[in-house]
Amino acid sequence: MRIAAFQRLALFDAVEQAAEVLARDLAWAVAEGIDLALFPECYLQGHSYNEAIARRRALSLNDPGLNALVARFAGGKTTAVVGFFERRDDGVYNSALVVKSGRIIGVYAKAHPLEKGCMPGTDFPIWEEGNWRFGINICADLRYPYTARRVAKKGAGLICNPVNLMLRPHKAEMWHKPGISGLQICARHTSCWVMASDVVGSNDDGWVSYGSTAIVDPNGVVVAKAKPYCEDVLVFDLPYRQPIPGFDQKAAAIAT
Repeated sequence: MRIAAFQRLALFDAVEQAAEVLARDLAWAVAEGIDLALFPECYLQGHSYNEAIARRRALSLNDPGLNALVARFAGGKTTAVVGFFERRDDGVYNSALVVKSGRIIGVYAKAHPLEKGCMPGTDFPIWEEGNWRFGINICADLRYPYTARRVAKKGAGLICNPVNLMLRPHKAEMWHKPGISGLQICARHTSCWVMASDVVGSNDDGWVSYGSTAIVDPNGVVVAKAKPYCEDVLVFDLPYRQPIPGFDQKAAAIAT
């Protein structure tokens, strides 16, 4: 399976522009034979720790505008994971869309949101792509080993980790290296491949992100790492068929 992790400039309240970038990137991914593409946490509307902003930006899965956007940027054969703020009947979630062939085929909600006002997700679905299964943990979820273990036990061989490490400058510097080591710990803990996609740039408050996009093998070896301070794309060819880990393979998967 050919995977790609996109490190992209953070956009805020620019859904149309984000959709254009996604359409461009996914058209390129289709041409390059990418099976699974990963984009950053809350990439579609822009990340925020402010409850009012997150609530204003949130979109529901049945929103006609959201589905029209997905139809525009996900019309090809490449499956994409895209972070967004999601509105549900019971509140706002920090979620990731799984999209393919112009439609939404699934969603994962962050189990341990740090964003004010966001509800914690409780489900850990997995999806099939070719001969592989993959699941999602979002950013801080990786601090809690059980979140990755849940998808690994369901038979996932790859964990997708959309992140958004845009922080105050001193915190961005402090978390840059630990962000990569967290991926390595997760990979060794689960015997899964792990790929992360981060933003770069800054926001109006002067917060910055250096970019911590990377792909890590099950032994914790970083096989690809994005250049800091700039947009980048990592492409890696996983084995044709995922190795059989020491977890139960019988759990139901969500087929794509």
